Amino acid sequence: MTDFSKLVGLDPDEVITHSYVRDVRMPSGKTIALITLDNDRDHTRPSTLGPATLLELSGVLNELKARAASAEIDGVAVTGKPFIFAAGADLSKVEDIPDRETGVLMAKLGHETLGKLSELGVPSFVFYNGLALGGGVEIGLNADYRTIDSSVPAFALPEVFLGIIPGWGGAWLLPNLIGIENALEVIISNPLKNNRMLKGPEVFELGIADAMFGPANFLEDSLKWADSVLTGKTKVKRKNEPGKIERAVKWDVAIGIADKMLASRIGRVAKSPYRALELLKAAKNTDKKTGFAAEDEALADLISGDQFRASIYAFNLVQKRAKKPAGAPDKALARPVTKVGVIGAGLMATQFALLFVRRLQVPVVITDLDQERVDKGVATIHGEIDELLQKGRIGSDEANRLKALITGTTDKADFADCDWVIEAVFEELGVKQQVFADVEKHISPEAILATNTSSLSVEQIGAKLKHPERVVGFHFFNPVAVMPLIEVVKTPKTTDEALSTAMVTAAKLRKNAVITADTPGFVVNRILAKLLGEAMHAVEVGTPFDTVVEAVKPFGLPMDPFVLLELVGLKVGAHVLDTHHAAFPERFFESPALHELAEFGHLFEKDAKGKPKGIDPKVLKIVEKHRIAGSTPYTADELRTRVEDGLADEIHRMLDDHVVGAPEDIDLCLILGAGWPFQMGGATPYLDRSGASERVFGSTFHTPRIVGVA
Repeated sequence: MTDFSKLVGLDPDEVITHSYVRDVRMPSGKTIALITLDNDRDHTRPSTLGPATLLELSGVLNELKARAASAEIDGVAVTGKPFIFAAGADLSKVEDIPDRETGVLMAKLGHETLGKLSELGVPSFVFYNGLALGGGVEIGLNADYRTIDSSVPAFALPEVFLGIIPGWGGAWLLPNLIGIENALEVIISNPLKNNRMLKGPEVFELGIADAMFGPANFLEDSLKWADSVLTGKTKVKRKNEPGKIERAVKWDVAIGIADKMLASRIGRVAKSPYRALELLKAAKNTDKKTGFAAEDEALADLISGDQFRASIYAFNLVQKRAKKPAGAPDKALARPVTKVGVIGAGLMATQFALLFVRRLQVPVVITDLDQERVDKGVATIHGEIDELLQKGRIGSDEANRLKALITGTTDKADFADCDWVIEAVFEELGVKQQVFADVEKHISPEAILATNTSSLSVEQIGAKLKHPERVVGFHFFNPVAVMPLIEVVKTPKTTDEALSTAMVTAAKLRKNAVITADTPGFVVNRILAKLLGEAMHAVEVGTPFDTVVEAVKPFGLPMDPFVLLELVGLKVGAHVLDTHHAAFPERFFESPALHELAEFGHLFEKDAKGKPKGIDPKVLKIVEKHRIAGSTPYTADELRTRVEDGLADEIHRMLDDHVVGAPEDIDLCLILGAGWPFQMGGATPYLDRSGASERVFGSTFHTPRIVGVA
């Protein structure tokens, strides 16, 4: 037997999830040994599967196998403590994994322990009674039969999201249970959709669970069902289990489609999705032993690599730091928001209004220059509410209530009783100053004024007000309903009351908020302006567009700089670059070419379906017209180094200037606001790994252990 003591030594303080066993005598006369997983030292946290936990479970399963051989029991079942089955491997000490050999041990321990569920000599059952993630899901996959509580809120194999693969049987067992297309959805697609979770009925529909019962008598019903399986009264049929035709035809086709989808969506920098794809492909015609051995090797490679450490760093940012924002004032200082005013009735304004009315459930009033625009804005919001109703996201009563809370006006006196007013007007300082000055005449001195500016000075926006201390930046990202970040901007005059109200409001909107200083671009746009500015400068010195795209591929960004420019809008991009060039002319380029391209309207030629198929030849002529005299094109390597060093320098300056409190806040903003990949851990770990930090300022943003540098 393999010696796993080295693993236990990595985490001497592990909160052990114990395996409590009791015999349940069934009406048929059969006896089921019921294991309940429970980390009873800490009822507030989900049960996790650390080394000591797995070794205890392994020992219990050995004992039950012996009892089965002696005919003392007829079946074994596993369930969890109330509302929680198991949340997977304990990752709290993952940064202490010293080498690949230890990674292999972790994989083998999971396989050796959970694999015993199919080797007991009697049927094994898992009753998913609550949250089940990662290794928790794989406990059930290793068993013979599974039931699920219909109220289970979260069920997933999120490993690819974290830079690894389901390595305790999931990558081989799941496709052979529910078919390749369904397995691709659960193992690859869902993790890459912001770690989408399945609910109980979806798990049953996919065929992962053989039966589903309601929460009131879930355990009793599951035991009765297991008894009927043991006595032969219930025959389990699995509709999605792959047959010969699927293995012969559909399997490889589905893998090929998934590979192309991944390449077009995330590129080929992230390792874990492609290793998972390899394992799923091989599961078509290998036996379980071979499949598990392949999982051991893949998990060991990934768990000892940079991307996994970076993913865990990013995961901790989102799960921990985002929940306790740095620099946030006492929540008790926040003013209650009982009515919201939105200045504007265009696309962003209507998105704001819908979000505020859904999350805060308070009256929301919108205004614009004339009644026609106001009426159109209200109609747009009503249409969005109707769409939510049609999709089943809300009921008819809630739809009617939300519509009743939305009103429109051209009279700003209707804002008099608003506690919170946010503007969504044209990105021009004078315009924003004027709309705030107009509304200030009607609202109380305590009402908060929030601006959604992306690059203007928040302090200057409030400079002409009688009460500039109530102004706060509240920068959303588009699309408003989807993007999870709000940059909350504090000016030198912003009161703690205003700042606290902004932070509490962001939380009620179910957004993650990061407090930034009032500086051009704040965090996300300043870093993107650096990236986009370097990209435009590169083509203006004659570097081919394809070379620029190749240069930034190692960043693993969700889209290349030119696709991003077209997405945000060329005029917006030009404005952002101008703003940063004006503020920091020695570090940010202005782009004459981009201004002409903005007037031209686009960068890419499109196919019949509207998808980009290459840079428009007219764009190449415009760029060539603005070619910098005497300039020399960059190679991909030269440009990559230039961009890396430029970002390292800019982020270092931002930290020196206290734009945010720490590198972690920079990375949190990029992950949540710019789609920076989890596997990269944000910008600063990547810049440390690439050597840019050392080249630029002679140190690193993080310690070597955090970023995975040996």
